[in-house]
Amino acid sequence: MHNLGVLISGRGSNMMAVHDHIQSGALGAEISVVISNKPQAQGLTFAVENGISTAVFEPKDYASNNAYEQDIVTCLKSFKVDLVVLAGYMKLVGDPMLQAYEGRMVNIHPSLLPSFKGLNAQKQALDYGVKVAGCTAHYVIRDVDAGPIILQAAVPVLDDDTEASLSARILEKEHEIFSMAIQEALDQLN
Repeated sequence: MHNLGVLISGRGSNMMAVHDHIQSGALGAEISVVISNKPQAQGLTFAVENGISTAVFEPKDYASNNAYEQDIVTCLKSFKVDLVVLAGYMKLVGDPMLQAYEGRMVNIHPSLLPSFKGLNAQKQALDYGVKVAGCTAHYVIRDVDAGPIILQAAVPVLDDDTEASLSARILEKEHEIFSMAIQEALDQLN
């Protein structure tokens, strides 16, 4: 059984979807630890309620980003994490994590990459006037939202879409494909 280390910054809805897919048998893995950079992240409550170990590392407590990430890497290794899953982790990943988990770190992004990288991807899509948006599960590399793509899913952009309505439809697709992408990434490790 492969161990996942999930990093979150907020409500953790993608982590919850991954947990559901594990519970249903659709994903052959176990979440061994949930780590957040924000102590008030709602996803931590879900993890605790479901018996999953949690850890919080706040960047402000560290002199450098490298020191912050080194503690995260130490934590991930202590839980024998095979694959790092960024599930709404709103912080750029630096050298310590990239080096420790090269080829073993995945992210979900709410656009059809390579379009609309970075923050507010749904707003970017609406502002640009695209007719199709979606989400992308990909490997994490140094460049933001630029790693090799594992899976993508498209959603139509409706004429009356707001950022909230488009985001909600994209999120549904994220919940569908992220676990499939994680399984594909785990299959590559064998």
